[in-house]
Amino acid sequence: MAVTSSTHKVNFGDPRKFVTTFKSKCKETLFPDDPFAQFKNEKPSLRARKALQYFIPIFEWISTYDFKMFRYDVLAGITITSLAIPQGISYAKLADLPPIIGLYSSFVPPLIYAIFGSSKHLAVGTVAACSLLISETIERKVTAKDDPTLYLHLVFTATFFTGILQTALGFLRLGIIVDFLSHSTITGFMGGTAIIICLQQLKGLLGMKTFTHKTDVISVLHAVFKYRKEWKWECAVVGIIFLAFLQFTRFLRQRNPKLFWVSAIAPIITVIVGCLFAYLAKAESFGIQIVGNLKRGLNPSSLHLLNFDPEYLPFTLKAGIITGFVALAEGIAIGRSFAIMKNEQIDGNKEMVAFGLMNIIGSFTSCYLTTGPFSKTAVNFNSGCKTAMSNIVMAIFMMLVLLFLAPVFSYTPLVALSAIIMSAMLGLIDYDEAIHLFKVDKLDFCICMVCFFGVTFISMDVGLMLSVGLALLRALLYVARPATCKLGKIPDSELYRDTEQYPGSILISGILVLQLGSPIYFANCNYLRERILRWIRDEEKLSDSGSNTIEHVLLDLSGVSSIDMTGISSLSEINRILEAKRIKISLINPRIDVMEKMILSKFTDIIGKERFFLSIEDAVEACRFSLQRDQKPDPLPDISAAS
Repeated sequence: MAVTSSTHKVNFGDPRKFVTTFKSKCKETLFPDDPFAQFKNEKPSLRARKALQYFIPIFEWISTYDFKMFRYDVLAGITITSLAIPQGISYAKLADLPPIIGLYSSFVPPLIYAIFGSSKHLAVGTVAACSLLISETIERKVTAKDDPTLYLHLVFTATFFTGILQTALGFLRLGIIVDFLSHSTITGFMGGTAIIICLQQLKGLLGMKTFTHKTDVISVLHAVFKYRKEWKWECAVVGIIFLAFLQFTRFLRQRNPKLFWVSAIAPIITVIVGCLFAYLAKAESFGIQIVGNLKRGLNPSSLHLLNFDPEYLPFTLKAGIITGFVALAEGIAIGRSFAIMKNEQIDGNKEMVAFGLMNIIGSFTSCYLTTGPFSKTAVNFNSGCKTAMSNIVMAIFMMLVLLFLAPVFSYTPLVALSAIIMSAMLGLIDYDEAIHLFKVDKLDFCICMVCFFGVTFISMDVGLMLSVGLALLRALLYVARPATCKLGKIPDSELYRDTEQYPGSILISGILVLQLGSPIYFANCNYLRERILRWIRDEEKLSDSGSNTIEHVLLDLSGVSSIDMTGISSLSEINRILEAKRIKISLINPRIDVMEKMILSKFTDIIGKERFFLSIEDAVEACRFSLQRDQKPDPLPDISAAS
């Protein structure tokens, strides 16, 4: 143990064993909530029950479930069912799938999520962005128009790969990967996707039959005007009326949040009115297309329809992986947002497992990709849901629809579905958030715009990858060029703070205090070395103008969480350079991982254990004592100064 000038001591104890540190790192990375601590001291039976509740969340809330909670969940379940029917049909058409597949996808997956999901408020269903993304990717190889059967099989296969990916990420506790989809990227992706989806709905709004399979704005607009002879004013009039009605209900909800139920039931009202109109007015005779035949019956098995042919495997894998990450990011972000409103938490890894299992089982039961859509979750939350039982209620009512009411919805006009999709997408273009990003962080705004324009003018996957790449580049820039600052003492206190942030702080004569706020790695150690030497050169220039020469450099390592061998070598090199200049270096409060590596590498012996301190105040006190001693005054004044 090395004793500083104060009574505090720096710990130079033996480093922990590799197995201990490895287990600690793995535990912190994979299980940050430390669930096993909850089971450690319990009886075996109670430990097994708590473990079951932890890994299968339904067992946690079902034991305290009562009739009062059930009443709220039934109301919420019925409400989101009314939204799930038009959305299921609409988004299935958006993905170029038979409309009945959209209804199937709101029956089985919600049951799976209710068992394994950790969110009380998330409502499961299909989403527009993933519907379009999976369609765009697979139709580069097989189009729904040319071979609808093969296309459907490939969609089921892509959904299966999505489920495998999501489940694997959840079991391996790799929820951190989803964090690479930053808030800026998601904002830009949603906005760009909303634009191209709205433009694609011009096909249904104008009653067109011929259209492009590309998703970029230029191709879509080119197709709209290239086939303008197919435009039907009857479709446009009906579509504008439906769209105006839906937007009016959204306006009512914004003006009075208590009227959320008006906008919630607006889509099903649109579908019902559209069905009546199409049936009574014989809308098909005017060129207004309808959904067509919807057969009664529950989900048939699709396990035997999965297609792993090597010819199509690259496309199904790509679709599954990209949509899997997008669906995870959207679903987990939405679940967390609503949990925060109730001061609750959700487990991202459990959500991954839940999403993965519902997509794997969904691919076996004629469902395509599902996650937690924002609109349906918002309606579920505002309806007062208490638990995931609302998803079970929705699944039960959807089962009744499939068994008895499916043929009724076969008269739904496609123009009504286009209006529903356009209305939903207009709410995803978050202008305020983009403006907020511009005001707060210009680089975040650039990441958002790269995704927005990439999705809009190139393709969805390219726009997403460009934005993620730019975000990673920024993260690497932060790692390679970490922040350092010079510290000064706040008057009448023992606090040392950044002199740039606090211009009134006091600099200590002959002592330079620097703070490093980043792990020291091979990627940034050269920069840190040059930056420290530049600080010293700047101080030497001041000494030429009359200030005192620097004799001590103090490095505050409180914010340095880790260091590698290149970093230690860099610190050794800095020490040699400063010794040649007759400047002594001291280190303040290295954390346990940093200290252990310094001990194992013998760096503490090279630099001297007496140069390690617990606090800046201790280090400054020791340096002042050293400066006074080196000045070698007369004995008597030296004794009084020391006392």
